[in-house]
Amino acid sequence: MKHKAFKDLTDEELRNEKNKVYHNKLINASLIGCCIGIFLYSAVTNGFGFFTFFPLLLIYPFSKNGKKIKQLTEEFNARNL
Repeated sequence: MKHKAFKDLTDEELRNEKNKVYHNKLINASLIGCCIGIFLYSAVTNGFGFFTFFPLLLIYPFSKNGKKIKQLTEEFNARNL
């Protein structure tokens, strides 16, 4: 299924998308926390090296969801939902 822009969605589809996005937000926050925890544990036990910083590289894809959440919130405010 091709992703449609938020402005092209009906109110019901927008509400469903909101539920999916906010569920993903919680999962992404948990994964970012785990990556930071792995980084800190690795830095304390093994010192600094490539594999110490590898979990930090994984944070970027998880944080990209923030832009989608911002667009969704703006569309909700524009429609007064």
